[in-house]
Amino acid sequence: MKRFLCRLLIVVTVLSPFQLAQAGMIASDQAVQDRAQVGSFLDRAEVSARLQGLGVDPAAVRARVNALTDAEAADLARRIDAMPAGAFSDAMLLVWFIVILGIFVWWMQDKVK
Repeated sequence: MKRFLCRLLIVVTVLSPFQLAQAGMIASDQAVQDRAQVGSFLDRAEVSARLQGLGVDPAAVRARVNALTDAEAADLARRIDAMPAGAFSDAMLLVWFIVILGIFVWWMQDKVK
Protein backbone atom coordinates (compact mmCIF):
# COMPACT_ATOMS: atom_id res chain seq x y z
CA MET A 1 0.00 0.00 0.00
CA LYS A 2 2.79 2.41 0.92
CA ARG A 3 4.60 1.65 -2.32
CA PHE A 4 1.43 2.22 -4.36
CA LEU A 5 0.82 5.55 -2.63
CA CYS A 6 4.37 6.72 -3.35
CA ARG A 7 4.06 5.78 -7.03
CA LEU A 8 0.70 7.52 -7.25
CA LEU A 9 2.14 10.71 -5.75
CA ILE A 10 5.05 10.64 -8.19
CA VAL A 11 2.70 10.24 -11.18
CA VAL A 12 0.39 13.00 -9.96
CA THR A 13 3.36 15.32 -9.35
CA VAL A 14 4.80 14.69 -12.81
CA LEU A 15 1.49 15.10 -14.61
CA SER A 16 0.20 18.12 -12.69
CA PRO A 17 0.86 21.57 -14.09
CA PHE A 18 3.41 23.55 -12.14
CA GLN A 19 2.56 26.92 -13.60
CA LEU A 20 -0.91 28.12 -12.71
CA ALA A 21 -0.58 31.62 -14.14
CA GLN A 22 -0.68 32.21 -17.85
CA ALA A 23 1.06 35.06 -19.57
CA GLY A 24 -0.67 36.93 -22.32
CA MET A 25 0.23 39.68 -24.71
CA ILE A 26 -1.20 43.13 -24.20
CA ALA A 27 -2.23 44.88 -27.37
CA SER A 28 0.06 47.78 -28.14
CA ASP A 29 -2.83 50.21 -28.51
CA GLN A 30 -4.00 49.24 -25.01
CA ALA A 31 -0.51 49.90 -23.66
CA VAL A 32 -0.49 53.31 -25.33
CA GLN A 33 -3.89 54.12 -23.80
CA ASP A 34 -2.67 53.02 -20.34
CA ARG A 35 0.42 55.23 -20.57
CA ALA A 36 -1.73 58.14 -21.78
CA GLN A 37 -4.08 57.65 -18.82
CA VAL A 38 -1.18 57.68 -16.35
CA GLY A 39 0.27 60.71 -18.15
CA SER A 40 -3.02 62.60 -17.93
CA PHE A 41 -3.13 61.81 -14.21
CA LEU A 42 0.37 63.26 -13.81
CA ASP A 43 -0.62 66.37 -15.82
CA ARG A 44 -3.24 67.38 -13.25
CA ALA A 45 -2.27 70.48 -11.28
CA GLU A 46 -2.99 68.98 -7.86
CA VAL A 47 -0.88 65.89 -8.59
CA SER A 48 2.01 68.00 -9.81
CA ALA A 49 1.76 70.29 -6.77
CA ARG A 50 1.67 67.30 -4.43
CA LEU A 51 4.73 65.75 -6.09
CA GLN A 52 6.63 69.02 -5.78
CA GLY A 53 5.50 69.30 -2.15
CA LEU A 54 7.02 65.89 -1.51
CA GLY A 55 10.27 67.00 -3.16
CA VAL A 56 9.84 64.89 -6.29
CA ASP A 57 10.51 66.32 -9.72
CA PRO A 58 7.48 65.69 -11.99
CA ALA A 59 9.84 65.24 -14.97
CA ALA A 60 11.59 62.41 -13.12
CA VAL A 61 8.22 60.79 -12.43
CA ARG A 62 7.31 61.03 -16.11
CA ALA A 63 10.64 59.43 -17.04
CA ARG A 64 9.94 56.58 -14.62
CA VAL A 65 6.45 56.11 -16.06
CA ASN A 66 7.94 55.92 -19.56
CA ALA A 67 10.34 53.23 -18.29
CA LEU A 68 7.52 51.00 -17.02
CA THR A 69 6.75 47.79 -18.83
CA ASP A 70 3.38 47.48 -20.54
CA ALA A 71 2.03 45.26 -17.78
CA GLU A 72 3.17 47.67 -15.06
CA ALA A 73 1.59 50.62 -16.89
CA ALA A 74 -1.68 48.68 -17.24
CA ASP A 75 -1.65 47.82 -13.53
CA LEU A 76 -0.96 51.45 -12.58
CA ALA A 77 -3.75 52.69 -14.86
CA ARG A 78 -6.16 50.19 -13.28
CA ARG A 79 -5.17 51.30 -9.78
CA ILE A 80 -5.61 54.97 -10.69
CA ASP A 81 -9.18 54.18 -11.80
CA ALA A 82 -9.88 52.32 -8.57
CA MET A 83 -8.61 55.05 -6.22
CA PRO A 84 -11.26 56.74 -4.11
CA ALA A 85 -11.85 60.39 -4.86
CA GLY A 86 -12.28 61.36 -1.20
CA ALA A 87 -10.03 61.10 1.81
CA PHE A 88 -11.50 57.91 3.30
CA SER A 89 -12.58 54.85 1.42
CA ASP A 90 -15.02 52.28 2.75
CA ALA A 91 -12.17 49.88 3.49
CA MET A 92 -10.34 52.52 5.51
CA LEU A 93 -13.49 53.23 7.50
CA LEU A 94 -13.86 49.52 8.22
CA VAL A 95 -10.24 49.26 9.37
CA TRP A 96 -10.68 52.21 11.73
CA PHE A 97 -13.88 50.69 13.12
CA ILE A 98 -12.16 47.35 13.80
CA VAL A 99 -9.18 49.07 15.47
CA ILE A 100 -11.40 51.19 17.70
CA LEU A 101 -13.55 48.16 18.55
CA GLY A 102 -10.43 46.18 19.43
CA ILE A 103 -9.16 48.94 21.70
CA PHE A 104 -12.56 49.18 23.39
CA VAL A 105 -12.74 45.42 24.00
CA TRP A 106 -9.19 45.41 25.39
CA TRP A 107 -10.04 48.35 27.67
CA MET A 108 -13.24 46.65 28.87
CA GLN A 109 -11.35 43.45 29.73
CA ASP A 110 -9.07 45.46 32.03
CA LYS A 111 -12.10 47.04 33.70
CA VAL A 112 -13.84 43.70 34.33
CA LYS A 113 -10.82 42.15 36.05
